[in-house]
Amino acid sequence: MPTPAPSATSSTSSEPHIPAQATSGPSGAERPGAGRRDPWLLAAVLFVGYAVVSVGRYRHLGQRSWDLGIFEQVIRSYAHLQAPVADLKAPGFNILGDHFSPVTALLAPLYRVFPSPVTLLVAQAALFALSAVPVTRAASRLLGRPRGLAIGVAYGLSWGLQQAVDFDFHEICFAVPLIAFSLEALLARRWRAALLWALPLVLVKEDLGMTLAVLALVVALRARPHSARDARYAIGVAAFGVVAVAVTLLLVIPSFNTAGTYDYWNKVSESDGGGPLDGLDTKLRTLGWLLIPTTGLLAFRSPILLIALPTLGWRFVSSYSEYWGTDWHYSAVLMPVVTLALVDALDSTRNSPRAWLRSYVHHLPAAVAAGSLALTTSLPLSALTESEIYRKPARVSAIGRLLAEVPDGASVEANIAPISRLTSRCRVFWITNTRGIDPDFIALDNSRKRYRDVEAYAKALHPNARYTVQGTAYGVVLLKRQSQ
Repeated sequence: MPTPAPSATSSTSSEPHIPAQATSGPSGAERPGAGRRDPWLLAAVLFVGYAVVSVGRYRHLGQRSWDLGIFEQVIRSYAHLQAPVADLKAPGFNILGDHFSPVTALLAPLYRVFPSPVTLLVAQAALFALSAVPVTRAASRLLGRPRGLAIGVAYGLSWGLQQAVDFDFHEICFAVPLIAFSLEALLARRWRAALLWALPLVLVKEDLGMTLAVLALVVALRARPHSARDARYAIGVAAFGVVAVAVTLLLVIPSFNTAGTYDYWNKVSESDGGGPLDGLDTKLRTLGWLLIPTTGLLAFRSPILLIALPTLGWRFVSSYSEYWGTDWHYSAVLMPVVTLALVDALDSTRNSPRAWLRSYVHHLPAAVAAGSLALTTSLPLSALTESEIYRKPARVSAIGRLLAEVPDGASVEANIAPISRLTSRCRVFWITNTRGIDPDFIALDNSRKRYRDVEAYAKALHPNARYTVQGTAYGVVLLKRQSQ
C-alpha cells in the first residue's frame, strides 16, 4: 500500500510543519529532494542485516520453536488455494481456529514461486526493514535530517526488532510497517491516511483490533482542533476496532476451532496465584527496556505512547511467563510506537522554557542512536561480525542429506529441529500429536539422548505399526514405517 499523498483539498486547515533543520547544500540553499533517499538506503542496509541473521539461524538449524513450520504449512496451503491447515497443531487443524491472521495469505504468491521457509524469513526481514522508512522520514521531517537519521538508526537497531528477527517467522511482521506508516501520517496531520494504514491491523492478529482502537482515539484527539469530521471518522474506527476484537474472539475463531472456543483464554485465567502481579520484576524490567534506551523516558510526553497499552495489557495480565519479558517477537509491534512517541515528544518540547530540557532534547537523538549501537553488541545483529554465520556447518549438511531420504509427499512425525526441513514438501505432524495417524516416517532430534531406545519409543507412540531406524546424523534419527 503506497503512502497516501497530501492533498490540496485536505480537510485540515493547519499550516504545514516547518522542520527544525532544513537540508541544505554548502551554500546554505536548500537542495530539493536531498535526504529523501536516506530512509530507503537505511532500510536496504537493515534488510541485509536482518536477512543474514534470520537466514543464518535457519542455516544453522537454530530454530527455537515450531512456529516457522506452522506458518510454512499455512502459507503453503494458501499458495495451493486450500484452507490454511497446520498439521503441526493437529491433523487437519485450520489455523484460523488458533489465531486470526489471514494477512499471511499475501505471501502465498511469493511462496508458490519460491517454496521454502527461507522465503518467509526473507519476506519478514523486508517488512521489518520497510518500517524504518516511515519512522526515519517522520523524524527527519520534524527534527531535521541528521536527527532523523539518528532516530532511524536507533529504531532499526532497537532490541524489539532484533529479537523478532532472531525468532523464526511471525505474522506481526505485517503489523510493524502498518503501525509505522500510520503514525507517520498521524504526525503529518494526515488523519484519514493514518486511519487507513491502521485498519488492516484487524487482519494481522486478533488482539490488534484494540491497538487500532487506541490509535484511532489518538487520531481523534489530534484531529479534533483541525477537523471535526475526521475526528468523528476516527471515533468510528475506534469502535470498529473494539467490535472486530469481540467478533473475532467470540465468533470467528471459535467457528474454526474444533473445541468451539479460543484456546488462549486459559493463559489469562489459569494464573499461578498472583494474577497481574506475577513476575512483576520481569514486567518492570520490560518497561524499562521499552522506555529508557529507546526514548530516554521522553516518550511519556506524547499521547502516542498510549498505543502501546493494549499489547502491554494482554501480555502483563497473562499468566504465561513468556509474554512478560523481552525475548521472542512480542515487543516488535511496540518499537514504532515508542520511537515515534519519542519523535513527537522531541518536536513538542524542543522550545521548552526550561534550558535543561532543551539541551536534553537537543542531544537525545544521538544518545538513543549510540545506545542502540552499544546494545547491539549483545543482541542478534552482533552475529554479523562473526564469520560463523556465513558458513553452513557440516552437521547441518549431514542432517539435510539424511532428511532428503524422505520422499516428497510423505507423512512425517517430527520434533523441532527437522520440522522446517520438511514442511515445504511433506505432511508434517508434531511428535505425539498425530491423532491416530501412523506416519510414513518419524524424524527425531535425539542429540541430547532424551530417547534411549528410539524404536521402542516409536512403538509406544504407534502400537499398531513397526518403525526401524533408517539412518542417523549428528543426533537426528530417521525411522521408517515397515510394511506389516
